[in-house]
Amino acid sequence: MEPAGNEAAVEVSALAINVTVPEDLRWRDSRRGEEFELTSLNIRLLPDGHVAAKAYGRPVAGGRGGYTSFRIPDRPELAALVDAAATRAAVMWAAHRGLG
Repeated sequence: MEPAGNEAAVEVSALAINVTVPEDLRWRDSRRGEEFELTSLNIRLLPDGHVAAKAYGRPVAGGRGGYTSFRIPDRPELAALVDAAATRAAVMWAAHRGLG
């Protein structure tokens, strides 16, 4: 489908969504001696149409901790969450109604 009007001149440099990880899919990982519980995903649409995702969370011991990204483990249920979230976001973007 060809862009209409001046849409062809618009350069989108990033398209990302944030997704909450359901409690039963959360996991823990460590960075610099601190353990984190991973509770959210940032999923980006890449120029080639694939997606990339990183996980974020809070230190288990409490506090804010740094904004540190973690690799998502190779688990089918997490891959399914990323896929479902990207598909849902596509539907939502396609149905946008412009500025409110």
